[in-house]
Amino acid sequence: MLVRERGEERIPERRARLWSAFAYRDFRLLWTGLFVSNIGFWMQFTSLTYLVGVILAHNAAQSALSLGILGAVRSIPVLLLSPISGFVADHFPRRRTLLITNSMQTLLALALAFVSELHGSWILLAVYLIAAAQAATQCFDAPARQSWVPLLVPRHLISNAIGLNSIAFNGPLMVGPAVAGLLIGTVGLSVAFFVNAASQLAVVAALILMKPAPASSTSREPVVHQIVAGARFIGAHAVLKWVFLLLLVTSLTVRPFTSLLAAFAAHILLVGAQAYGWLLAAGGIGTVTGAIITAVNQSERRGRLWFAASVVSALGLIGLGFTHSFGIAMFLQAMLGLGTMTFVSSSNVLVQTLSPDEMRGRSMSVYTMILLGLVPAGTLLMGSLGSVLGLPEAFALGGTFAFLVGAWVWFAHPALRGA
Repeated sequence: MLVRERGEERIPERRARLWSAFAYRDFRLLWTGLFVSNIGFWMQFTSLTYLVGVILAHNAAQSALSLGILGAVRSIPVLLLSPISGFVADHFPRRRTLLITNSMQTLLALALAFVSELHGSWILLAVYLIAAAQAATQCFDAPARQSWVPLLVPRHLISNAIGLNSIAFNGPLMVGPAVAGLLIGTVGLSVAFFVNAASQLAVVAALILMKPAPASSTSREPVVHQIVAGARFIGAHAVLKWVFLLLLVTSLTVRPFTSLLAAFAAHILLVGAQAYGWLLAAGGIGTVTGAIITAVNQSERRGRLWFAASVVSALGLIGLGFTHSFGIAMFLQAMLGLGTMTFVSSSNVLVQTLSPDEMRGRSMSVYTMILLGLVPAGTLLMGSLGSVLGLPEAFALGGTFAFLVGAWVWFAHPALRGA
């Protein structure tokens, strides 16, 4: 049983329930704002990938390549800015940082909405530029927000809070894509972009109501020295360096499947926008299930769940590469959602619990760099591979590689099995 110490007295703690972290007001406010805003985010994601991968593409090869380029333009600012964003997360008040980033997201979503209603050969370039600006903003938002969560709840509820945070992000995945698919077929793409712009205001309102949060680090060492210190900490850690390695591999080979799903749905499964929305919604069911598993998991050996989830996601992607059936693809989407979300959330828990407070922002900036920077880069990699070999073959190869690397990491490094 987990315990807290108070002087010489050791007080037993209750086992965390699914909603335990909601007992804390500021966490509750942040969660509510994120949940509302992410409905709009997933509507935008569905509409954006459909715009680039279907409406502005003329065939399967061009669709896969265009989506890959979209991933690349989103990855470049993240890869360049993530080291700085980690420093900002540790050294600046998090609420102020998040107010700025979410205000910027509102303006960029509005720009995307207006651009999507126009016509011309320049539209694709404009979409790429706005997507890059959104990624740069998210690069500063994610480490500040995620490293703030452990400070809003007691330490024994960090896993619960991270799982609930994942539900706030992925719960809307069960609704947003299906609604966006319906809107695309009836009133057009731009509505989803306008909804996303409005939904960002929910986070802004929540942040205004929350208490100010002081910076975690007061070090006055040069920025470069502190960035290097963060990298050395990760490289010397017996567990975190392997967590980040497998997170990197899966970000390049497994997680890009979501961004390539529009092309897969249209050119392999031969279904339309509404069915594409249902595919994303099926993945949403899996991701929410994975987030719930993370939220209620109280095991001291979190590494086991982390590795099992990586296997499930890799096998799900391999299976997707061997099917042309919409029904089977729906099931595999749920399986992929379950595996990838449990793996990513478990990685998040390991990074946050194994990093000291003064390093957490920099550790989370590397985590963010991989998810926001290398997943889009992986979209380019897998999209390019799909344009040459075909998306099914690219999925099967990507899943197989991730499975083999994951097995090696787990069995060759005993420290992980005790994490």
